[in-house]
Amino acid sequence: YIAFIRRALDQAGYGYIPVISLSLSKLEKNPGFSLTPGLLYRSSIAVVLGDLLMQCLYRTRPYEAEAGAANALCRKHLDRCKAALAGKIFPVSRYRQLCRDIVAEFDALPLRDIEKPRVGVVGEILVKYMPLANNHLVDLLEAEGAEAVVPDLADFFAYCFYGNLFRSKALGVPRRAARLSAAGIRLLELLRRPAKKALQSSRCFEPAISIYLTAELAKPYLSVGNQYGEGWFLTGEMVHLIHSGVNRIVCIQPFGCLPNHIVGKGVIKAIRRDHPNARIAAVDYDPGASEVNQLNRIKLLLADE
Repeated sequence: YIAFIRRALDQAGYGYIPVISLSLSKLEKNPGFSLTPGLLYRSSIAVVLGDLLMQCLYRTRPYEAEAGAANALCRKHLDRCKAALAGKIFPVSRYRQLCRDIVAEFDALPLRDIEKPRVGVVGEILVKYMPLANNHLVDLLEAEGAEAVVPDLADFFAYCFYGNLFRSKALGVPRRAARLSAAGIRLLELLRRPAKKALQSSRCFEPAISIYLTAELAKPYLSVGNQYGEGWFLTGEMVHLIHSGVNRIVCIQPFGCLPNHIVGKGVIKAIRRDHPNARIAAVDYDPGASEVNQLNRIKLLLADE
């Protein structure tokens, strides 16, 4: 994606604008930029708070008693989060209070007593989280009378850490790398604890599960050695959604994304065999793909009982 972004900027006449990569593999050089511990800490907190806001918003917006109330509440807390993270000091106590306030206020939002189909959204990392890349899939699902369930972005970072645990056992990667990755998972879970604790005490929301449990859910269908792209993580997310009662899933990927066609489309038949109630639609998103075809596949998924 870094190369694509640079090329797009260059073609648009903005080639002088640097594109910074946060890759830890040291494949990219970013003169003038350094990832300091403080910046890494605030960035990680920002990911967790963003996940928390999105989970609360998506869980309540389809049922809000007053149109626009959920979006207004999200904007209010988004401004609070930005102000807190931009300050010179960001104590842990303030972070915990932010998590409690977000969950408590969304928990108290007046909702209609109706039931809507819940639809999980999984797939390639960019298409999954970027509305422009998936033709605003969440908005489409809500317009069609469904509730979108989008797993946390922080889970993907945990998946990236987990990879070295397998590579150390099976592929000869030094044990030190595995120990650092395990420490990274523990640190990430420590940072997510205030959000998870707030969600556990709520009446509407559920906290994310451990990456170790996600891996166990994926193992019956493919090896955790499948680490290209979203790898086994995508499969684990689908199985977890089904176990959580989300039986409709949209699996999305760019048309030419070979890894996701294998770990996404490739395991759908096996998952359906073990979970007959599951309904999974694989949808390709590409500049040349037909939006009508995408819409029809999603509508068929919602209509399928």
